[in-house]
Formats: sequence, C-alpha cells, structure tokens
Amino acid sequence: MEKIAFRMRLHQGQKEEYRKRHDDIWHEMVALLRDAGIQDYSIHLDEETNLLFGVLWRKPDHKMDTLPAHQVMQRWWTHMSDIMESHPSGEPVVVPLETVFHLR
Repeated sequence: MEKIAFRMRLHQGQKEEYRKRHDDIWHEMVALLRDAGIQDYSIHLDEETNLLFGVLWRKPDHKMDTLPAHQVMQRWWTHMSDIMESHPSGEPVVVPLETVFHLR
C-alpha cells in the first residue's frame, strides 16, 4: 500500500456544508474510489487556515490516474466547486504533500 497526502482549501464559512456533502457522499462516488484502489481515505480541516488535508492509502495496482476522466468524478467536482478552491474545470486545487516523518 502507498500513502498519499495532499492539501486543498475550503472557502470561508463552508465547514458545515463540506461535512454535510461528505456525510451524504454518493454511493457511486464511493464505488468509483474503491474501484480505483483507494482503501482508506480521510480529510482533515485546519479551521484557522481553511486548509483541508487529505490522506489516502492506495493499492500498488491502483487506477487513480483514470479518475479525472470519469463522469462521476467530474460531477462531484462540479458539486463541490462552489465551496472550495477549484480550477475552472471544477477540479479542486490539490497540492501534494511530502512525508517528512512517519512512525510505524
């Protein structure tokens, strides 16, 4: 398994809406992520900065590279683009994070 970490930015005052939309995540979106090889995925919010920190574990034979082209993913991005920093395409602005420490 490979761990991936990244950050995104939530618009001010959108914490509850972001949480609600993820509490109501579409079944087809969950299936898409699992089919792409994602095993464990969490997102954490720093309320002082509105930065979201995502951490996921993926299988070695993952298919995450195919996600941006999938219709369900594009719909999800559109659904989320009004409450978080996004590109004109709707895709969230994602900044990869480097692991500098990991205790096992």
